[in-house]
Amino acid sequence: MTDSKSGNYVRVHILVRGRVQGVGFRAFAQHSGVQLGLTGWVRNVGDDKVEIVAEGPRESLERFVKEMKSGPRAGNVEEAEVEWEAAQGEFKNFSVKYNFYN
Repeated sequence: MTDSKSGNYVRVHILVRGRVQGVGFRAFAQHSGVQLGLTGWVRNVGDDKVEIVAEGPRESLERFVKEMKSGPRAGNVEEAEVEWEAAQGEFKNFSVKYNFYN
């Protein structure tokens, strides 16, 4: 794994809006994150939003952000707010959160 203290290892926080629930978006995000070697989580928030926090190498995260802006075939991403942050190194894998509290 990349050293979390490296300047190349960062965190991205994404809030995706549109037709992103009931279309497999969380599974899409998790699969994409795992394929890119990222850690973090994805969860539904509200009726038309999905929130994602992911960490990994900047280059992999940039590819991930691009994929999240496209979404799965059945979805329709209208907007994606992206915030870059310092990595915390707190995640062991990339998981789906099934409610707001886990």
